[in-house]
Amino acid sequence: MANIVLCRIDSRLIHGQVVTKWVGQSQANRIVVVSDELDADPFMKNIYLMAAPPNIKVDCYGNDSFAATWKENRLGDGNVLVLFPSLAAIQQVVQNGFDVGTIQVGGLGGGPSRKAVFQNITLDEKDVGILKDLKSRGIQVFFQTIPEDKPQSLDDILKKF
Repeated sequence: MANIVLCRIDSRLIHGQVVTKWVGQSQANRIVVVSDELDADPFMKNIYLMAAPPNIKVDCYGNDSFAATWKENRLGDGNVLVLFPSLAAIQQVVQNGFDVGTIQVGGLGGGPSRKAVFQNITLDEKDVGILKDLKSRGIQVFFQTIPEDKPQSLDDILKKF
């Protein structure tokens, strides 16, 4: 059975910090990207799959297919770093049966109606609602962009919003 060593929300998905820092820090030997948009775009999907180190297996799923794969214990073996592009994506997967205890928010870019709460992480009202929903489900959510940063609790982040 797959061992989820890190479940991270990062709008950039596979990028330098994930490859150089989080894979090693978490001791992951697999990356699973969960994104409807990426799964539907074969060209971009291939680019992301090539961005990982050669010794790291990478898979990409849409939201529903990942939840089904997880519930049916078909994710396989290994230490898995799961990446989601948004809070909405992980909320959907959790609602569909993905059982995760801890979520790291590591990168959510800017935009209209978004407020910076920690380094490059911004939130809007919808995000705050999703975070509260995840917390009500017993999921621990913390904010941390790189391993050297001190993790910030959800409660502390919400005070900044």
